[in-house]
Amino acid sequence: MGDRWRIEVDRGVCIGSGMCVSTAPGGFRLDGARQAHPVETEADASEAVLAAAEGCPVEAIAIRLSETGEQVFPPDE
Repeated sequence: MGDRWRIEVDRGVCIGSGMCVSTAPGGFRLDGARQAHPVETEADASEAVLAAAEGCPVEAIAIRLSETGEQVFPPDE
């Protein structure tokens, strides 16, 4: 069984570019105010979701391991 991720979008930072929806259409959606939301707040680890987080122009997407809370993205510095 693979990792489960908790996916969060900081809506105070999100600019609604839609890049996350383009990169991972099954992982993100935009609401009427053009704010991104994860389709599921907890999901199986996904290369597409990670690519969406990495490609977010304002780094509004955070991913953590569901079980431990360990940060997957952005990486701890």
